[in-house]
Amino acid sequence: MPSNQNRDNFIDKAFTVIAESIVKIMPIADKEKKAYIYYRDGLAAQNNGDYSEALEYYKESLLLEENKIDRGETLKNMAIIYMSNGEEDLSIETYEKALVENPKQPSCLKNIGLIYEKRGRYAEQNGELDQRDIWFDKAAEVWSKAVRLYPGGYLDIENWLKNSGRSSIDMYL
Repeated sequence: MPSNQNRDNFIDKAFTVIAESIVKIMPIADKEKKAYIYYRDGLAAQNNGDYSEALEYYKESLLLEENKIDRGETLKNMAIIYMSNGEEDLSIETYEKALVENPKQPSCLKNIGLIYEKRGRYAEQNGELDQRDIWFDKAAEVWSKAVRLYPGGYLDIENWLKNSGRSSIDMYL
């Protein structure tokens, strides 16, 4: 194993031990501690590419987690997995649930827009110009919301909105 990888593994393990110690002594309910541990284990599995295991941990975390922001983050990570597995409809549905929990997650809106934009490009390749416009308009709608929440954070999207003629002046105010 290369020395950089050994060092990274050591840092990951050290961080995990420190995080577990902190969680154990934090003055929060056991239920919240368990929810966090499931979330953390899900994140580790996701980072290792074990998506089915990550989803199981995330689902367990959601059963225990009561904090809306934390629930939104968990749902967002689940949607990312669905998106990478090609389950676009399930991904969109899960991103929308994440936004219900925490409406201030521009990355959810950005990723929904990516799916819509992709569908628009496929429709365009197939000569379905009306469908293309429908998908591109849907992408523009969610991307405009993302840009309002995170101005300057998605310059490529802002450029797409301007170049496609789908931006509105109030988006930048």
